Amino acid sequence: MIIFSGCRTSFVSDLVNMRTFLLFFILLSISTQAQVSSDSIKTVSIEEVVVTASRTPRLLGNVAVPVTLVSAKSIYQSGSLRLHDILAEQTGLVLTDNFGKGIQVQGLSSDYTLILIDGEPLIGRTGGVLDLSRISIRNIRKIEVIKGPSSSLYGSEAMGGVINIITDRSGQNKADASLRYGRFNTIDGAFNFSRSIGKTDVQGSINHNRSEGYSLKPNSIQQTVEPYRRGMQQVSMHHQLNQHWKLGAGFRHNSTYTDNSIVVQNGATTIVSRGYEKSNEFNITPYIQHQFNERVKTIFRGYLTGFTAIQELNVKDVLGSYDDRFKQGFRRIENQTDWQIRDQSSFIVGAGAIAESVSSNRYDSLSTQRKNSIAYFFLQHEEKVNKKITLVGGLRFDANQAYASVWSPKAALQYKITEQLSFNLSYGRGFKAPDFRQLYLNFTNLAAGSYSVFGTALASAELERLNQAGLIDQNTNMASRLAELKPEVSGGWNAGLKYRAKNGFNASVNLFRNDIRNMIVTDIIAYKKSGGQIFSYFNLNSALTQGVELDADKKLSKHLVVRGGYQFLYAVDKEVLAAIKAGAYFQRALQTNMVSRMQPSDYGGLPNRSRHNANLKFTYEKESGFFATLRALYRSRWGTSDADGNGIINRAEDEFAAGYVQFNISSGFNLGNRWKLLGGVDNIFNYRDIEFLPGNAGRMGYLDLQFNF
Repeated sequence: MIIFSGCRTSFVSDLVNMRTFLLFFILLSISTQAQVSSDSIKTVSIEEVVVTASRTPRLLGNVAVPVTLVSAKSIYQSGSLRLHDILAEQTGLVLTDNFGKGIQVQGLSSDYTLILIDGEPLIGRTGGVLDLSRISIRNIRKIEVIKGPSSSLYGSEAMGGVINIITDRSGQNKADASLRYGRFNTIDGAFNFSRSIGKTDVQGSINHNRSEGYSLKPNSIQQTVEPYRRGMQQVSMHHQLNQHWKLGAGFRHNSTYTDNSIVVQNGATTIVSRGYEKSNEFNITPYIQHQFNERVKTIFRGYLTGFTAIQELNVKDVLGSYDDRFKQGFRRIENQTDWQIRDQSSFIVGAGAIAESVSSNRYDSLSTQRKNSIAYFFLQHEEKVNKKITLVGGLRFDANQAYASVWSPKAALQYKITEQLSFNLSYGRGFKAPDFRQLYLNFTNLAAGSYSVFGTALASAELERLNQAGLIDQNTNMASRLAELKPEVSGGWNAGLKYRAKNGFNASVNLFRNDIRNMIVTDIIAYKKSGGQIFSYFNLNSALTQGVELDADKKLSKHLVVRGGYQFLYAVDKEVLAAIKAGAYFQRALQTNMVSRMQPSDYGGLPNRSRHNANLKFTYEKESGFFATLRALYRSRWGTSDADGNGIINRAEDEFAAGYVQFNISSGFNLGNRWKLLGGVDNIFNYRDIEFLPGNAGRMGYLDLQFNF
């Protein structure tokens, strides 16, 4: 495997911008490894346990796939409020701002990352994106991020990886309340409690979040981010019946309301538009567990979740009206059995069934409900061959009623070269089944050029209907290629080294490559006589994302820790790259308007991907509870659109968004035994990009007060 094949120096400017940062990062690592500060103290490191990577508890150092672990302490000290805030500061995770706050993992878009809460999948995606701003992190115990294909354990949507948000279910007798105030009258209040009553543990949390929104365009009739309010309630119960039986259940409700009202001045007349968006989500998660003996246990899980979204806008005589309604349901039952065959060998096997449904006025009508069912099984075996070598093999089969069934294998190796140095190698096959939108969407936007988008299950019939009605000007050659969609499939490799020194210096490097086949894309199938375009979905392109990630941290002194990370990413459409090498693509210069044949080095790759991303964090902490952090986030330029008409991103002057650096600070301390005060400023130097970063409001200050009962 050759990493970075075809990658040349079209991004020299990005490398120059990163040079100082990387040089500092490397020199810091070398110098701090060579000595330990005289005031450092000896500490005992308790290694974290992760669950998501293998669906069973494993020490972080014994996991053979790339894992990022974010603790509750790190979340609190960063001052993060919603899930996307903290994920954006992790190496290799890039925030996107389209149809809500999404996340890229290893260059794969939000469509390919499965989001879990306590191991159960969230639904309610818009345009393939699950908006992470829906999720409060007030009651989160930790976040586990698994990078690379994970379909062998989790099925569809886990091509790029899995993010599992694990809430606090400690069962300790504790309670806390917090209140936060920030710019734009942003208010966040939360109350969390847990109680242990005999053999029963109860946990609950409530969160309310609201903001007046903001406008990056002062003269615009609409705010960039509209006023909103969000609410979340969660409760869970776990009861130990006896030595062998345990049962429990959880309930979670999440709601969002956005005020889209607009005031329009039309001469002497003031016209007020009434509009809103609202969504509701609920999850119910019962389970029962039986421990046969110290080596065998089985657990039956149920999962019921629903998501509804409504968007209405009514502006008389000015902008027309808009009405969008969406309802999705997801039900699952599953059994998983864990068998510790012997101390060096473990085996898990599971099976389940899923029933999902969706209805929307974009999919025909609310009265038409689209349904699908999936049956699946999975297994995984882990064998510790000796003290140095551990092997992992896994397999999953998904029998999908609506489209083709899929096998997803996985293999991983961990080799502990020394006590401090280990090597990991893994391969996984991921898949993403076509979603309801790609199959059944029937949408025409009259307010934006009268374009239409049809899912493949009805595109041919709709196109024929419009042809017979005399509304089609011409069909494109893509119309003849309409066919049943196949699942997108990826093969992903990860190879890395982890180093843990006794002096508190830790470092890791991971090389990754993901090859995607049957990639689902949109294309034009016809033009209307009115000028509008008609789109549908196709299995056309194959894509490649590959790169390297570096992470390091070092305790510089008794109180000061520095951490840093860097990702280099190369993401391309392989068919386009091959065509460029064959001389089939041309480009037009912005200044001279001259046309020239493209070279591979001119190709900007897949849109919305930055070649370079980096982070640096300093944390100062004292035993008294005082802490302060300084965090720097860097993202190099990324492609946004095609301006010279060749269908790809290549022209540096007007087809890229500018790279940037953002600095965040936070600090907090204890006020007595029960009170905590936290304050901070995100985006200290007020970087804004109205066109390409509308979700970045600029400088955001806040104060957060917490009381522990």
